This record gives sequence, C-alpha cells and structure tokens, in this order.
Amino acid sequence: MNPARDNAFQKLIRFSVKLVNEYLPDPFIFCALLTFIVFAAAMPVTGMSFLETVNGWYEGFWGLLGFSMQMVLVLVLGHALANSRPCSSLLSSLASHLRTPGQAIVVVSLVSLLGSWFNWGFGLVIGALFAKEIAKKVKTVDYRLLIASAYSGFLIWHGGLSGSIPLTIATDGNLAKASNNVVTGMIPVSETLFSTYNLVIVIVLLVTVPLLNMFMHPRLEETVSVDPALLNDEVSDTENGNSTWADRIENSKWVSLILCALASVYIANYFFKKGLDLNLNIVNFIFLFLGILLHGTPRRYILAIRSAVISSSGIILQFPFYAGIMGLMVASGSSGVSLAGALSNVFVNISTVTTFPFFTFISAGIVNFFVPSGGGQWAVQAPIMLPAAQELGVSVAKTSMAIAWGDAWTNMIQPFWALPALGIAGLGARDIMGFCLIVLLYSGLVISAGFLFL
Repeated sequence: MNPARDNAFQKLIRFSVKLVNEYLPDPFIFCALLTFIVFAAAMPVTGMSFLETVNGWYEGFWGLLGFSMQMVLVLVLGHALANSRPCSSLLSSLASHLRTPGQAIVVVSLVSLLGSWFNWGFGLVIGALFAKEIAKKVKTVDYRLLIASAYSGFLIWHGGLSGSIPLTIATDGNLAKASNNVVTGMIPVSETLFSTYNLVIVIVLLVTVPLLNMFMHPRLEETVSVDPALLNDEVSDTENGNSTWADRIENSKWVSLILCALASVYIANYFFKKGLDLNLNIVNFIFLFLGILLHGTPRRYILAIRSAVISSSGIILQFPFYAGIMGLMVASGSSGVSLAGALSNVFVNISTVTTFPFFTFISAGIVNFFVPSGGGQWAVQAPIMLPAAQELGVSVAKTSMAIAWGDAWTNMIQPFWALPALGIAGLGARDIMGFCLIVLLYSGLVISAGFLFL
C-alpha cells in the first residue's frame, strides 16, 4: 500500500476510534438516550398525549422477554461450550497456525462472516470465541480490532441462510399479512437470497471486509494488547471427591451421557425432517447438550455455566428497554400514524423507481437504531414499503431485501447485537465501535451500489 495513503487511512482510523471513545457512552446509557429521543419525537408526530406515550412504552417493555432469554442462552451456552476441554483444544489448535496480526484479523473475519451467513446466532458467538482463543496465540494483535473483526461478520446475516425476512416471505400467506393484503403470494429465495444483486453484495463483503479489517490494524506502538485476565476462562473444579452418594452422582458421566442420548434423538429427528433449517431454539438446544457432553460431568458443566452467566448482564438489563423503544416506535394515536411509519413515509415520498430500493435500505438502517430486531423491523416497515413498491412498479423482492440489509447494516454501530460478543470478550462498546464505524461506512457504499446498479 502507498505510504501516504496508508498514513491517511490510519489517521481516519484513529479519528474514528477517538470519536467513539469521546462520544459513545455505555450501551445502557446509549439505550436510555434513544428512549428520550423517541419519547420526544413520538408525541408531536403521532398526536399521542404524554400518558398515551408512556403507556405505549410500557406495553412494549416486556415484548422481548422470550427473545432476551434466547440471547442470554446463546451467550451463556456458547461460552460454556467453548470452555470445555475438547472445544478449547480444537480452537487452540486452529489458532496455533496463525502467526501475524494480519493473519489473525483476516481469519477471524472470514470465520465470523461465513458463520453468520450460515446462521446468525452461530456466527455471532463462534467469531468472538475464536477471536478470544487467537488472542492467546498471537500476542501482538490488537485485541479491540480482533473482537471488532469477529463482530463485523454479523453484517451479512440477513443476506444469508438464516435471514428472517427472505425466509418469512418464502412462505405462503406471510407476504399478504405483512402488507395488509396489498401484496399476495410468496417470493422464493431464488429472488431474494440467491438473486444476483444479493449474491454480489455478499461476495464483495466476504472478500473485502477481512482485508479492510486487516488494513485497520494499528502500528505496533499503538496496538492495545489483551489483558491476560480476560483470557482466563478455565473452570475451577471444586470436586470434593466421591465420598457421598450426592458427590458421586454429581460427578457421574452417566447422567450426562443419558441426557445427551435423549437429546440426540430429537436433534437427529429434527434435521431429518427439516434439513438445515436452524433457528435460535435448535442452536441453543445443540449448544446445551453438546456442552454437557464435552464437559463430561454435571458438576463441571454447572461450574462452566456459573462462570459464563456474569457476561450476560448487559442483555438482561438492556433488552427490556429496547422492547420499550420498539413499543414507542409502533404506537399510534387517533391519526393511526406511528413514528416508524412516519419515518418510512418520508423516504417513500422522495423516491423514484430507480432510487426506491436505495431509500428503503437507508430508512431501514435508521429505523434499526430504534427497532434492532429483524422481525420487529419487518412488522414496522413492510406495511408501508411493500404497497409503495407495488404502486411504483418496483420489485417487491428487492424492496424486502433492502429492508433486510438496512436492518443488518447499522448493527455495526448499534450496541444491541454486540452485547453477546462484548460479554464473551470482556470489552465495552467503545473498545470496538470505532473500527466498526469504518466497516459501516464502507459496507454502506457496497450495499447502496448493489441496490442502485444491480
């Protein structure tokens, strides 16, 4: 790379990191500020009274309880699985082949990107776990950038096999429901996930994001190494021998084996009937029983879970507040206008046939700050964007994917989805978001070009 360009690029990286360190608060404070912004905007836009706005906030507050528990389990069970001796040895073996910071960044980025394309829950966890193991082997790698690279793979999840929006509209009846019966039928994944524009976007990001991450690595004197205490995940074994019946059964491998045998029957039957149709429940189910099996005894697994639970505090605290924000975004007054609907309509009104997918993508990226859930975002935007697309003569499939990519895009600077990775890594949002901001800007150009020119 040209030294002058390298210098200019590194200055941009330092500026981005400094900007985030200066102005990005703790994820909970970020969430609280979003709440204040939505409160202030909801009343004049929707015509709701203060009391109606407060009620809308509360009605949404507990809407993510089930999903919150799923995400806690993704983090805790993935963390416990990685800390089993066989899994830890495998990750350690893979990491031992890496020698330089550049290799470490590229490999962890690719693992996370491919994992997220296959299944978003798997990619979100495996990238951070692998990054943590790499940090033990490559001492000169910048730990902040390593974890940011692991998280950057999450960028392509909605263009991959577990993308909730393309999978939803591939089932008959869901399109009509989402568009209030304006658009009917179903859209096969050949027109969404395996369309030319989507495959080009995915391939370009898959090839270039690892290189972008590698070029962001700071000079040796600016590298922030990992605190060795953050890498110490060993489960302390407090077995007291097998002197009592209770001790013997807690340390019995047979309890674990029988439980796992029962679970394996269901898992085999699931894949026989549904193929590779993964969702959070089956991923967590597999993580749970594979962890029990690899830890060997119930006591070791109990200790591993106990060690992992502390990293889930951010999810437990913040997800109800994001559910409250989502409640405010979809609440409407007597006019029937919601804040999310009004925002979407702004972009519909300035769009043409050519620019409609692009502006749909941009509006979805903005809405994602306040409704950081693929399903929630689809429920908010589909009733507005799909009828508008049909009226303009724009592809409904492309419009749907524009919403999907917008939902995935701004995750790069929305701490909501970074919480599991940060919990595993032992870092804060400010540690990684400066690098993620660069990924956001670059990927925004790539995705926008895909919707404008393909």
